[in-house]
Amino acid sequence: MRTHAKIQSLNVSELVKKINQAQTIILTTHKQCDGDGLGAMMALYYGLKKVGKKVRVIAVDEVPKKYHFLNPELHIEVFEKNIPPIQKSDLALIFDTNDKRLVAPLFEKLEENCGVILFVDHHPILNEGPEPTENSYIETQAASTGEIAFFILKGLNLHFDESIARALYTSITFDTQLYRFVRNSPNSHLIAAELLTYIHNAEEIHRYLFATHTKEKISFLALAFSQIEYFAHNQIAVLKLRRDDILKHNLDMDDSRDVIDMIMNINSLQAAALFREDATQEYKMSLRSKGQIEVLGIAEEFQGGGHMFASGATIKGNYDQVKNRVVELLHNRLKNRR
Repeated sequence: MRTHAKIQSLNVSELVKKINQAQTIILTTHKQCDGDGLGAMMALYYGLKKVGKKVRVIAVDEVPKKYHFLNPELHIEVFEKNIPPIQKSDLALIFDTNDKRLVAPLFEKLEENCGVILFVDHHPILNEGPEPTENSYIETQAASTGEIAFFILKGLNLHFDESIARALYTSITFDTQLYRFVRNSPNSHLIAAELLTYIHNAEEIHRYLFATHTKEKISFLALAFSQIEYFAHNQIAVLKLRRDDILKHNLDMDDSRDVIDMIMNINSLQAAALFREDATQEYKMSLRSKGQIEVLGIAEEFQGGGHMFASGATIKGNYDQVKNRVVELLHNRLKNRR
């Protein structure tokens, strides 16, 4: 007889206990937030409000426009704007990162005012860089932070509703890239199946996340893809996105986030590096691998982080020098793979 897969529960009992003990809680995520961290913290916000917690949600910087369907402006304060002072709180939960540098300068205010600060994340702890706070919950087997948030809410014995489900579904669907990257586990699919029982129109969420290209963005993509450089017999690709080109096409900087994933659809590639120019000699580097070579160590060399096969860093310096170093590191890994 065929047995049906079951959701493999994560042991979040200690984290749930700390949440139950707290009355005032601050929720946040990394700067330039994405669907995973945003969805996870908004799901917790809705859930914690249900059980009478005093909750404040603070983003480091502006929430990208693509997530407007979650109505973040109704619930989320933006730290870089003029918000009311952060009051003394029992607990702060930081989602989708375990690197305090990605929460600066908000993190310093949390240190001053929060009794306990915990990271809730699924990225590996950095070999080079700050360690997460004591008793933080880091589960690298989870395919998204949204999965962890799901089990936290289950541990709190909360009744799910559409607001919670939409936020969690956004988190999981975004970070698994429509369930392409699920860590060889059925959890993402099984959790999504449960969430869908509460959601009126899931296809709408898919469109907001993955089908919102404007004609200006298509024009930008055509220009960008024509400038890809290839190395190592077309196994490595490098692309620089110029700030002027992004702005000329009336795009936000966040509109470039998915370009690296598009590049990785090229069948000959094993790895790619994208450099988004944010200012003069300042770049947001994104690295991807199809799994034959790791790229996390390269990101860490530039004080970045992420996953084994998807990582990034913010870099200041001469572009050609940085590009050449990254290509060298990728090429060395390619030659040394087993």
